[in-house]
Amino acid sequence: MTGAGKAIGLFGGTYDPVHNGHLRVALDTLEGLDLAEVRLLPCRQSPHRQAPCAPAAQRRRLLEIAVANEPRLRVDARELDRPGPSYTVDTLASLRAELGPVQPLVLMVGAVAFRSLSSWHRWREFIGLAHIAVLQRPGHASDLPPELEQMVARHQVTQPGDLQLRPAGNVLFWRVTQLEISASHIRTLVAARRSIRYLLPDPVGDEITRLDLYRKQVPA
Repeated sequence: MTGAGKAIGLFGGTYDPVHNGHLRVALDTLEGLDLAEVRLLPCRQSPHRQAPCAPAAQRRRLLEIAVANEPRLRVDARELDRPGPSYTVDTLASLRAELGPVQPLVLMVGAVAFRSLSSWHRWREFIGLAHIAVLQRPGHASDLPPELEQMVARHQVTQPGDLQLRPAGNVLFWRVTQLEISASHIRTLVAARRSIRYLLPDPVGDEITRLDLYRKQVPA
């Protein structure tokens, strides 16, 4: 691994809006896996979900406010700057080209999302571009479809340090503290003129109020 630094975590999502559940998982993973940093990658348009409620620039602004005092969490807006659906494989290829062939990269994926990974665009290419950390609640277990079971059988490791030894190619299941907070619930509360305090950082809530986001009834 000559010339490479510590592994960099990659945590994508709509972040509509960012909340404490996102931030706690990112920090838990950063410290638990001894990552150099975690890049929060807000998507322009998820291929798997409806269009975001807040515009891209405003979602980015909320993220920047959320991590302003935590330098190890960093906003990477490349998906917002790229037109069309935000395909993970394009983001990984872009980061690999930018950071070089020896930098370890760790794609952070929630356990529920991981179960559907085989439906993602060019998903088989992920493991050649990055490691995959599957983030689980304590005590959480789930069956995987056969194609993912085969990938895990070939690539699974059990020690976080294994993610530092080469740039890509491993799958690690990792337990994190997952707070039961959802962005859709926050949007619903805002639309109902109810408090969202303690669900997200106070400065983020203040900015949602200032920008008058999510006030109209939004889909869950």
